[in-house]
Amino acid sequence: MAIYKINYLVTGIEDTPALRGYVDTKIKMLEKYLAHYAGETQEMLFDVEVGKITDHHRKGLVFRAEINFSAGSVRLRSEAVQDDLYAAIDEAKDEMDRELRKTKNKSIDFVRRGARRLKEMLREWSW
Repeated sequence: MAIYKINYLVTGIEDTPALRGYVDTKIKMLEKYLAHYAGETQEMLFDVEVGKITDHHRKGLVFRAEINFSAGSVRLRSEAVQDDLYAAIDEAKDEMDRELRKTKNKSIDFVRRGARRLKEMLREWSW
């Protein structure tokens, strides 16, 4: 299990234990990708910002959730705006899931391409 830290910032609404618990469960769902990033550094950080951005009379309540992930040189960001706070958190988590998966697959593909090229060069040298 990878070790990570979560920083919270709640704006415009009350910071409740239920809200933090919900965010914790969503971030916990991303742990399956963190083993890949733990090899690069031991310091992994999630900055989670949730809050109400407007209560405009025409648009109603509008909530925003933002998740920033940093591990070594890797910096990923996801953001969602919805009229339900929990829907915004879910959407931001899904986007972060896609970003973590995409970045992990890019680095794995890069290593595989290098290994494939090395194998081809060795075949050319052998008679």
